[in-house]
Amino acid sequence: MSTALDVLAAVLLISGAALALAASVGVLRFPDVLSRMHAATKPQVLGMLLVLAGAAVRLRTSVDVWMLVLTGAFQLMTAPVAAHLVGRLAYRTRHVRTDLLVCDELADAPDRP
Repeated sequence: MSTALDVLAAVLLISGAALALAASVGVLRFPDVLSRMHAATKPQVLGMLLVLAGAAVRLRTSVDVWMLVLTGAFQLMTAPVAAHLVGRLAYRTRHVRTDLLVCDELADAPDRP
């Protein structure tokens, strides 16, 4: 049983690390702020959750697992807010490529600079 849990923890840790690596490659390779923001948030959060799940399976103590759950919960709460603020700042400072937008819902907003 312990060997199976160790293998599961290793798979989760490696998968999380691979997703974090994919996110970092996306941040470096994507052409504009919004695409980079997408790469920096979604795969990074999923990768971190997989790493936390792998650590929880490996550690298996109550205190450690709850600390990892809290870490994941705070990551899930803060990543969308940070991505929203980065996207809004990029849009307001006109660092968004409008030719890549499918729909510009903020075009008629009164606070557009």
